[in-house]
Amino acid sequence: MTRQRAVILEELRKVSTHPSADEIYEMVRKRLPRISLGTIYRNLEVLSEKGDIRKLDTGSHLKRFDGRAEDHYHIRCLRCDRLVDAFVDLGADINRPVKESSDFLIVGHKLEFVGICPQCQRQAADSPNPAAHAPTG
Repeated sequence: MTRQRAVILEELRKVSTHPSADEIYEMVRKRLPRISLGTIYRNLEVLSEKGDIRKLDTGSHLKRFDGRAEDHYHIRCLRCDRLVDAFVDLGADINRPVKESSDFLIVGHKLEFVGICPQCQRQAADSPNPAAHAPTG
């Protein structure tokens, strides 16, 4: 593992915010001021392919990264796109019912919960505009 890759991994594992590549770039530049954004992107791909991190595709325009590589779930705010870990246990073999009811070879799954985060709920409650209560996603 290169020094650059190690620093990227360390910085990503320090946070639970699921940052974008641009946000990771800003974090890493504090330790490696001469690193380029292209180097960040390339190393995030390598770390993701190796299984050291997860690349999260939440359906929004922004790819996010997670320093927790083990299986776990996320909750995404439909208004501000905030992404947090969902600390739930859905059972040891959530894939089994799908395996049993289809001809597919199930190799994994992606599950994302969606809702409105507490901050957006407060903003909507404080807003005189009724449209502020509607999800934008």
